[in-house]
Amino acid sequence: MIWMLKKAWYRIFQFFFYRGSRVLNWREPELLIGAGSIRNLPKVIKKYGLNNVLVITDKVLMELKLPQGLLDALEEEGIKYTVYDGVEENPKIDNIEEAKELYLRKGCQGLIAFGGGSPMDTAKVVGARVVKPKQSVEKMGGFLKVLRKLPPLFAVPTTAGTGSETTIAAVVTDRQTKHKYAVSDLNLIPLGAVLDPELTAGLPPPITAATAMDAMTHGVESYITWGATKKCREMAEDAVRLVAANAEKVYRDGSDLDARQNMLLASYYASYAFTRTGLTYVHCIAHTLGGLYNVPHGLANAVILPYVLEHNGAVIHPQLAHLAEVIGLDLAGKSEAAKAQAFIAEIKRLNRAMGIPEKFEVIRREDIPQMVAWALKEGNPWYPVPKVFDAKDIEAIIGRIMA
Repeated sequence: MIWMLKKAWYRIFQFFFYRGSRVLNWREPELLIGAGSIRNLPKVIKKYGLNNVLVITDKVLMELKLPQGLLDALEEEGIKYTVYDGVEENPKIDNIEEAKELYLRKGCQGLIAFGGGSPMDTAKVVGARVVKPKQSVEKMGGFLKVLRKLPPLFAVPTTAGTGSETTIAAVVTDRQTKHKYAVSDLNLIPLGAVLDPELTAGLPPPITAATAMDAMTHGVESYITWGATKKCREMAEDAVRLVAANAEKVYRDGSDLDARQNMLLASYYASYAFTRTGLTYVHCIAHTLGGLYNVPHGLANAVILPYVLEHNGAVIHPQLAHLAEVIGLDLAGKSEAAKAQAFIAEIKRLNRAMGIPEKFEVIRREDIPQMVAWALKEGNPWYPVPKVFDAKDIEAIIGRIMA
């Protein structure tokens, strides 16, 4: 009886929260799309009257000299810059604090995030800390805790998966507790974003695979959420279609710029959708793996996705059956359930084809209660999931992804 009342409360909360969010001022970043478009970003930055920016990236990208084209273009436009390259995978709070102090010390006026999800998430929360210096990162966790305009922020993704260039979310990890959680606020959406396939052409196949399935996860999750809008469903469909058609291409031939561009668009479309519709338990569980074991987020999503889809059962068969048709599976005359199962099978096939494992060896049995607690706290009541899970459901899924 208590569980039934809880589920009813979750649905009531989700109905009003997500319906109410539709009237908010959702901003879309100004997009620069196409090979070489990174060289045009300084001109966009100039429009905002900026002449001193902090570039947030990581050491690997700096060693590869991938940001050099951007840095050269900034110099040509007369824009001073400082580089912070201390971002770690699954960014930590101390990364954010270091970058914030550098921003203030150098008198910066804006931020450029250059890299995958970690630099973009770091830059978002750095901006939030700059405008709210008395509020800790921990107290910003959750929805609508920033509520203040950030310094101008521009995002340059070098992977095609996270989609942070268009979302309201930034995910951070507390190094002490190993708790990974999201800061979500409309003010975190960047003012501009660059979708330049040349910046993703050198991605190693394993990162290409994990980020591709991250985009797939975002598209599928947003599509099956309870009460998604027509536009968000259409964006999610486009994302799923593009990933299905291009993921293996870029995995096998990273120099295919057309396919790379399609993957950047897929990532953007999927993230546009999920930042407005919410997610499901795939992300809830994935965040526990990132926090406890530093598992890359895209890889965690890729492994978990088919198990969560299967655990939802018949309640999502209509949506998955339609997605099976969207990606062109030949299922004429098949039942809805058969089409849904075929779609899940195709997700598993894509994972295998790109070397993604079916399970994780790092999970410790003694950590499972904490994983369950964190996942449920993140998901209930915040995510409008197609089927509400309890502790036994989350534990069952964790059991299936354990090697």
